[in-house]
Amino acid sequence: MKTANPQAGSVRWRTVDIVVAAVLGVAVGVVFWIWGMLWSATGPVFLFFPPAQAVIYGMWLVPGVLGMLVIRRPGAGVLTSLAAAAVSALLGTSWGLMVLVAGLLQGLLPELVFAATRYRRWGMGVSVAAGAVAGLAPVAMDLTLYYPTWPPHFMLAYGVIVVVSAAAIGGAGSRALTTALARAGALSPFPSARG
Repeated sequence: MKTANPQAGSVRWRTVDIVVAAVLGVAVGVVFWIWGMLWSATGPVFLFFPPAQAVIYGMWLVPGVLGMLVIRRPGAGVLTSLAAAAVSALLGTSWGLMVLVAGLLQGLLPELVFAATRYRRWGMGVSVAAGAVAGLAPVAMDLTLYYPTWPPHFMLAYGVIVVVSAAAIGGAGSRALTTALARAGALSPFPSARG
């Protein structure tokens, strides 16, 4: 969807933009903390085929896409994703400070997708693409750092499942959440309130 608002995609940040990016980041960071516990708890369920656990990975790709969809300013995805990662790290995570590197990459990659549209498209298609591209960061990091001894078919399956989960949860889920927030009137200071 093309936006007619001249401020959408503007590089000029307002105080409300910074506050909302921080609030979104904190809220999603708390969800990340819970999601990390869910990830650990569900590990045994996927012993039959460990890469299948990636079906729930997409939640970690929400803030980069959601921040961009709501705030619509260059850097919103990175700021929101880093804030979420920082909160997750502060609350305690088994991945330590690596979550900050992940947060940076998982905010930067969806930014590149929105930048490719010159910050003018915010619909479902670009959101799904942004989520899918964001999924490339954890695929590269996880297979290098955590699963380097997996056989190639495990690695391939993991990569595909992460990207699909990222597209569905991180991309389509963030687009649906933005639409719901806009309908509820929660985004009135933003161009995203109009679609």
